[in-house]
Amino acid sequence: MARTFRVAVWLAIIGAVGYGAYATRDRWLGPAEKLLGYQNAAAPAEQAQGERRGGGRSQGGGGGRRSLSQFSGPVPVLAADAKTADVPVYIDGVGSVKALNTVTVRAQVSGKIVEIDFVEGQDIKKGDVIARIDDGVYKAQRDQAVAKKAQDEALLAGAQRDLARFQLMVKSASGTQQQVDTQTSLVAQYTAQVQVDVAAIESAQATLDYTTIKAPIDGRTGIRNVDVGNLVSSSDATGIVTLSQIRPISVLFSIPQQQLARINAASAAGTLAVQAMGSDGQTVVDNGTLAVVDNQVDPTTGTVKLKANFPNEKLALWPGAFVNARLLVETLKGVTVIPSGAVQRGPNGTFVYIVSQDQTVAMKPVKVRQQDDTQAVIAEGVSPGDKVVTTGFARLQDGSKVQISANPDEVAPNAPASKDQGQPVAENDPQTSQDNGNGGERPHRRHNGQGGHRGQDGQPAASEGQGADTGGNSVSNNSSAAPTQQQ
Repeated sequence: MARTFRVAVWLAIIGAVGYGAYATRDRWLGPAEKLLGYQNAAAPAEQAQGERRGGGRSQGGGGGRRSLSQFSGPVPVLAADAKTADVPVYIDGVGSVKALNTVTVRAQVSGKIVEIDFVEGQDIKKGDVIARIDDGVYKAQRDQAVAKKAQDEALLAGAQRDLARFQLMVKSASGTQQQVDTQTSLVAQYTAQVQVDVAAIESAQATLDYTTIKAPIDGRTGIRNVDVGNLVSSSDATGIVTLSQIRPISVLFSIPQQQLARINAASAAGTLAVQAMGSDGQTVVDNGTLAVVDNQVDPTTGTVKLKANFPNEKLALWPGAFVNARLLVETLKGVTVIPSGAVQRGPNGTFVYIVSQDQTVAMKPVKVRQQDDTQAVIAEGVSPGDKVVTTGFARLQDGSKVQISANPDEVAPNAPASKDQGQPVAENDPQTSQDNGNGGERPHRRHNGQGGHRGQDGQPAASEGQGADTGGNSVSNNSSAAPTQQQ
């Protein structure tokens, strides 16, 4: 029993000594480091920096109070003047490019291709030779028709001479009228046969001409489907090549049926202009004119098709490609316009902030007639020359004092500025970040739930046991961290 009591007493003594050494480590650790030569040369400067930071917190009333005061002063905004301008009114549609004329060139007679007279992708004119088919058989057929005509012409000439003799014999009473009538019928028969021969020759010549395949329109050739030596016929579905007219070119696009009456009224006054837009929605690829409005509305989509023609001199439009079309139906003359970013929407409708002469803003309801991504046409509420706020609405309210900035970076809701000038400060202050992240600094060691700062002499700083943690991250002197770092 006595042995157990002695062991318990020794354990208590050892525990008390260890706890006392841990609790008073700030008092003896500093002198011990100085004695051993582990004092960090940067400790005085970092200690002074920590004291300045601690003093700034005590003077500013804490980080929370500083964040409340950082938004004092005029609200930085960007502003623009309301202007008078002529605004075009467009109706947008999505469609596809289509060649003005497309022809699949096929052979009209059967035969073997002996010649290809075009290069793939070549621009050719109407009447240019595309290909030739072996014409030996068709020349023979034409020659046969010519010979048949010559034969029938000779028979006709003999019948006509006989008819003349029979007519003389009737006058001299040496012949009968029956002979004259029979010969007259024979002459008419041979005459008709000669006419048949003439038609046969023309048919054979046309068939022979079909062996030379020519371009029916101006256009550009595509990839050919057959090569020299292949047999072709009029029943081939693919044909020899596809010829497309792309200068000029057409665009088919659809618009909602609700805009149809407006388009018909505008087209009655004259030809409407159409713009083909690029993929970014801003670049005008080509300018054309509206050609036709379809005569019926698609009941499945509620849209109507329109066709516009474009010169396509730069070949920016290509058959089969999707394109955005913009139809100009009207131009608003002398209207008031402001940037679209100035128009705000609230429970009572649209409104803007107007900057007055004393650099305060007034909330004013407006009536927007038309708006796009860049500008808005104002029918009521804004006059030309009024200055409206375009950026910086986060802290803005009716009657707020504003400061019009030239730099857009200064108009952020939490815009940073110099603390010395009393302007808003960013939540992640660069100087604070530098203090907390400076090399060699370490978070302050805590004991018994309390923290403390050591002065340059290694003793705890007065009245900083709790105030040093006000900012959330207390910083200790490097003198306590240096031995650990070297170890």
